[in-house]
Amino acid sequence: MNSLRFEALNGLFNNNSKKTSFVYDTEAEFAQNVFNDLALQKSLNQDAYQEISKVIFKGTKISRALADQIAAAMRSWARSKGATHYTHWFQPLTGATAEKHQSFFDLSDASQAIEQFDGSQLVQQEPDASSFPSGGIRNTFEARGYTAWDPTSPAFIYGKTLCIPTIFVSYTGEALDYKTPLIRSLSQLDKAATEVARYFDKNTQKVYATLGWEQEYFLIDKTLAASRPDLILTGRTLMGHESAKGQQLNDHYFGSIPARALSFMQELEYQSLLLGIPVKTRHNEVAPAQFELAPIFEEANLSVDHNALLLDVMNKIADKHDFMVLLHEKPFSGINGSGKHNNWSLKTSSGINLLSPGKTPMNNLQFLTFFINTIVAVLNHESLLRGSIVSASNELRLGSDEAPMPIISVFIGEQLTDVLNNLEQVSEGKLSPKEKTDLKLNVIGKIPEILLDNTDQNRTSPFAFTGNKFEFRAVGSKTNCAKPITVLNSIVAEQLSIFKAKVDGRLENPKMKKDDAIFNELRDSIKHIRTILFEGDGYSETWIKNAKKRGLNPATSTPDAIKAYLAPKSITLFKGLKVFSERELESRVEVDLQQYTYALQIEGRALGDIARNHIIPTAIKYQNTLIDNVKGLKEIYGKDFESHAKEQMLILERISGHIAQINLGVGDMISERKKANLLDDSYEKASAYHKLVKPYFESIRYHCDKLELLVDNSIWPLAKYRELLFSR
Repeated sequence: MNSLRFEALNGLFNNNSKKTSFVYDTEAEFAQNVFNDLALQKSLNQDAYQEISKVIFKGTKISRALADQIAAAMRSWARSKGATHYTHWFQPLTGATAEKHQSFFDLSDASQAIEQFDGSQLVQQEPDASSFPSGGIRNTFEARGYTAWDPTSPAFIYGKTLCIPTIFVSYTGEALDYKTPLIRSLSQLDKAATEVARYFDKNTQKVYATLGWEQEYFLIDKTLAASRPDLILTGRTLMGHESAKGQQLNDHYFGSIPARALSFMQELEYQSLLLGIPVKTRHNEVAPAQFELAPIFEEANLSVDHNALLLDVMNKIADKHDFMVLLHEKPFSGINGSGKHNNWSLKTSSGINLLSPGKTPMNNLQFLTFFINTIVAVLNHESLLRGSIVSASNELRLGSDEAPMPIISVFIGEQLTDVLNNLEQVSEGKLSPKEKTDLKLNVIGKIPEILLDNTDQNRTSPFAFTGNKFEFRAVGSKTNCAKPITVLNSIVAEQLSIFKAKVDGRLENPKMKKDDAIFNELRDSIKHIRTILFEGDGYSETWIKNAKKRGLNPATSTPDAIKAYLAPKSITLFKGLKVFSERELESRVEVDLQQYTYALQIEGRALGDIARNHIIPTAIKYQNTLIDNVKGLKEIYGKDFESHAKEQMLILERISGHIAQINLGVGDMISERKKANLLDDSYEKASAYHKLVKPYFESIRYHCDKLELLVDNSIWPLAKYRELLFSR
């Protein structure tokens, strides 16, 4: 392994690899490989185009004749661009995307070669469902599952394959993917938000959730990474002493992008452009070798698909540039981890952002309605929201090195806090003319001015309002955005429905005006949301204690946080909205607990293997070198050799001590892992791994890292932090 490490370093210093420069016409080439609305218009007659538009906009059922027509147009378009195969592209609970390629080739009855792709092949396929995570919904002997076309997300060509975004469900109809519940939640949110939006504009037809993600990642030299079994198997370094220089100087942040990384980014942006992914921003992040890209905001379902696709594209392009992309939330100790901020808002079909203040008091009343109700929803389901972002990898990131705390709180900034304070002073019942005037002129009417840069950056806040959107900062870089966004859509849909019912109840009083009813309900809500609003340092011990007093849930482990999905109010929420059945919720919890256990199980095995088969033998090898040195000194100095060999003897003693502790720790860890593996209950097993197995990781690592500082650099088998993070 040591030779591989030095071969990589030598290659970096003599890097003659070709750099590809991409020059392209953004307007002409954007979405060239996407069968989007423009392609539909060109391919279909007017009646067919209007029918598919209704399917997309209103969710009406697609006819077989229309499906055949679209399939023919899609095949013709794909073949004109060189596609030879098609696939239903879906997002199972593995966290990755899945695809099963089918050729357009078929045989006629006369055994002649023909091309075939009709409506039935477009609308539905039957991939094997038994080997995907299902949490008990599907057994190995019950293999049938269905993928069904999602017409709201356009098909695209990736390589030589036509990819058709689909949902993935079991034979009995339960969701086996991330997209199905997301689409259900979007439908419920649309219904609830549209009804509330009609208080302010009766012509509102539809409300969309929009999403803009900020994808953080590390780029590491591929050959250096190959010298690290932990990186290859787990996506993170299970050991490694911190580099003398890390991110202390902040000189990497927003700095000049290294040429090799820039070459990767340019090709990534070009491929994203062709696939219709509207990548807008690129920059160096805080940690060395860490970067970020972000797109223009899109409708949430499409945005989720684009992020899932991008992660696959990133890995393929990185390989071409001799990089390994690290998407793990905490690949390196002692420096920033990687998140994926999910910027979420609500937009009407006429283009109005419901979380953006307007130019009139009425528009600002609309803004406050959706703003306050979102915060109420987060408060009502803060444990569930936290459960949507936890994992074995994100557990390592949250709560340190600028990452948000795992306690859900909402940051809105000092000025918006003042607005809520003023609104809370509104008296009960019908507003007086003076109150209306004061409210409109002094608070509601001035919100556009107030909201100009109204919030500072609070990196410790997991959920923050940032001017015209909420930014869910606790989401991890590997997480499929559909998971937290499904929860957010659902809790807001529920709260908006509750809000409307209460306002309508107030309006049963014939003397109550609509504005008065809304104001009074918002005022009552403001009192309620004080519990979750927090503007200070999320890392402080004072806040952690305060959060507990407020009743916020500081779940201490990922297994505990995951169980929030099965809380009675969570089951009531999802069943009422028909986003998840109780059986589907149980299966999701089972899958998440299993994934957590498997992640720690793999890390434990990898750590034990590296420690015993790489680190200890290397340390012993260096010990033998020192022993030979001591023997030589004894031959030269005779009885007086001890004064000359004092330091060598001390190092030998230290190395022996660390070897003993590593061996002891690995043995004890294996013993605890075997005990945990005997447990049948998924929660008990995950908890055992968390409480009894995982603690050994740090103690074993400590002694391995100490050996890294003692053993000769020339024989150390693993690429070191300084090499991984600062090799360009």
